[in-house]
Amino acid sequence: MQQRANRNTKQAALKLCVRGLVQGVGFRPMVWRLANECCLTGDVLNDGGGVVVRVWGESEHVERFVSRLETEAPPLSQISSIERHPIADQAQRPDHFSIEKSVANTIQTGVVPDAATCPACLNETFDPAELRYRYPFTNCTHCGPRLSIVQEIPYDRANTSMRKFEMCQDCATEYDTKQDRRFHAQPIACPKCGPHVWLEDTAQTRVAGSAEHDAVSCAAQLIKDGSIIAIKGIGGFHLACDAKNHASVDLLRQRKHRYSKPFALMARDLAMVKTYAHVSSNEHTLLASPAAPIVVLQPTRSASQLAASIAPGQSGLGFMLPYTPLHSLLVAALDTPIVLTSGNISSVPQAINNDDARGDLAGIADYFLMHDRDIINRVDDSVVRVVAGKKQVLRRARGYAPAPITLPNGFENANGILAMGPELKNTFCMIKDGSAILSQHIGDLENASSYRDYRSSLDLFLSLYNFKADVIAVDAHPNYLSTQWGQELSRLSRIEQDLVQHHHAHIAACMADNDVPMNTKPVLGIALDGLGLGDDGTLWGGEFLVADYRTFQRVAHFRAVPMPGGAQAVMQPWRNTFVHLDQSIGWERLTQRYPNLAVLDHFKSKPLSQIKTIIKSRTNTPLTSSVGRIFDAVAGLLGICTDGVSYEGQAAIELETLAMSAGDERESYAMQVSSTQPVVIDVSPMWEQIVRDLEAKVPASRIAARFHNTMVQFVVQTALSLAKQHDIDAIALSGGVMQNNLLFKGLLKGLNQGGIGRVLTHARVPTNDGGLSLGQGVIAAARMAASRTNGEGRTA
Repeated sequence: MQQRANRNTKQAALKLCVRGLVQGVGFRPMVWRLANECCLTGDVLNDGGGVVVRVWGESEHVERFVSRLETEAPPLSQISSIERHPIADQAQRPDHFSIEKSVANTIQTGVVPDAATCPACLNETFDPAELRYRYPFTNCTHCGPRLSIVQEIPYDRANTSMRKFEMCQDCATEYDTKQDRRFHAQPIACPKCGPHVWLEDTAQTRVAGSAEHDAVSCAAQLIKDGSIIAIKGIGGFHLACDAKNHASVDLLRQRKHRYSKPFALMARDLAMVKTYAHVSSNEHTLLASPAAPIVVLQPTRSASQLAASIAPGQSGLGFMLPYTPLHSLLVAALDTPIVLTSGNISSVPQAINNDDARGDLAGIADYFLMHDRDIINRVDDSVVRVVAGKKQVLRRARGYAPAPITLPNGFENANGILAMGPELKNTFCMIKDGSAILSQHIGDLENASSYRDYRSSLDLFLSLYNFKADVIAVDAHPNYLSTQWGQELSRLSRIEQDLVQHHHAHIAACMADNDVPMNTKPVLGIALDGLGLGDDGTLWGGEFLVADYRTFQRVAHFRAVPMPGGAQAVMQPWRNTFVHLDQSIGWERLTQRYPNLAVLDHFKSKPLSQIKTIIKSRTNTPLTSSVGRIFDAVAGLLGICTDGVSYEGQAAIELETLAMSAGDERESYAMQVSSTQPVVIDVSPMWEQIVRDLEAKVPASRIAARFHNTMVQFVVQTALSLAKQHDIDAIALSGGVMQNNLLFKGLLKGLNQGGIGRVLTHARVPTNDGGLSLGQGVIAAARMAASRTNGEGRTA
């Protein structure tokens, strides 16, 4: 029991309300430890807003305690604010410091992302002397499942899928021992009382010899023997096979109907990763972080030992390290990396419950490594990479979502904004108390299963955060399912809606990602992507916008061309190739002047007269300024995915890979830049130059590289001119095309050399549509603030 302080010293009593990600991360035990070390009495508890701390003691000790709260916070915590309230009634003062039971009230705290196994738990898992030796579910307050198992806040065991597992005496002792790192670790478990793992075949028969401690070892042996194993992980099922077994990888592709999209790899440790890929210090940090994402790396020569079909047409390999004890036990028994790809048929959300997996994956997996801890929330693996020394998030999910993003200055009071996100690579966003809470990656809503998952996840988040929307922000495209559902919610609840232009949202997301204050001078935003509905009714995708958070002006764009067949042109690059060649050279002239052009063979079987007819009549042929479609058109001309792609962006990705093989190519092609307002960049002059190079047998890799050089040259030239004209010193780069390494690095270099003071790029949310909901949210919040200022004479 703690002694009362000397009455002659100056005393203090404070109530501290700690907000942020402070539940389920060992925060209360840390508070208890610090309070005792600082000779304070009081208590700490979880409530709906975070953690509430009351302390009594000498003033100097109280201040030291408050300072240490921030500097010694647990690794998974994220403090957004600490509110201080003096306690006047000294009669309340207890004679020791205690951890009290959680209080359920208005929910303001956040949900913590799932975290990779910490070193201490990993050591226990492999130590024969430990209780949890070879236990696949070892965890503590510093690691383990969070978002994937939570149903309600506060984050207590009763509100997670662990509620059905009653703790044994050993676990209960650790759970109740304040000095233990498992003190109040909600998923705490051991072999005696926790979830169990087993191995079964497609007939649901337990595999002989796969008792509890041997199930993972048996699965590892089956992988060595060439089998495909469905593995229930932390946020969903994966499909695994030996990455060096060409036949197994090819078979997985055939069964999964994923014919070209790259597979992710998991390696036993960093040394194994470095055998097959180059790893920089930044990439090392990402691989070993609690988020443990897939990191896209450049392959070494030894990567040729891996199956060729792991990442066809790609320049990089996506590696991750094991992030659960189950994965660590599995790969520890293997001397090669494994393919670890989502457990689904291509384009369908990964399975998360046992019965669905048995049905959906029966034709894909040979065996199932199952367990009985329910997955409440589907969470895909995150994907990141490092470009020009900068982290880029390509998919924000496990390990990152739904950690809140504190918004820039001016957004402190932003609240009640629900942003519904885009159609593809969907996430949604809730803005609450000056922070943005983005969902994990949902996927493409045009898939019925993904759309159901979107609706379900949205309902869960609204419930988890007790969120009430005042404004619903939606993409301006009326046919997006996210827009339609947002409008329906707006109608049903009589909530105001805010239509947000797609590319404005891209730029606003980049601004927020870089902490650009709300009330700042406009930036020049360059948004290059596939498609987004423009204000003029055409499909934009090659845009230069002078923008702030509230408004934008389109000051330049690529020339709009027809997109015959609409969505069909996204999946069939030849349609884009034909349009550009026909409009720039003329199809008849092209075939007469260059009759020996090999690529023309691709078009002999195509319905070109029908395409000309629908272009002329504008039937299902929208105009588009999309840079993504220009990349597709060039790829089609070079024979890359000319007839069709199997996933979005495939042609452009393979075109970039081809260009990277050209070495130090310096030449470029011509384009035409108008003197009109807005400025129009016309790629027409480029096409005959490319055709001449093909006729002259210039290697396709050099043509691809020259095209990339051309894009960099004219985007930089246009941007520098516009920045000078509009007195702008900050340029924001966004849109899915910015995932192109060559283009992105070229733009950074050119803009920096051109004297641009700040080039803003994405780091915390994807530059693709996965970050769009953040942009929608901050635009709606800024407009709401302006409306309140104009209407009430005060700033929101």
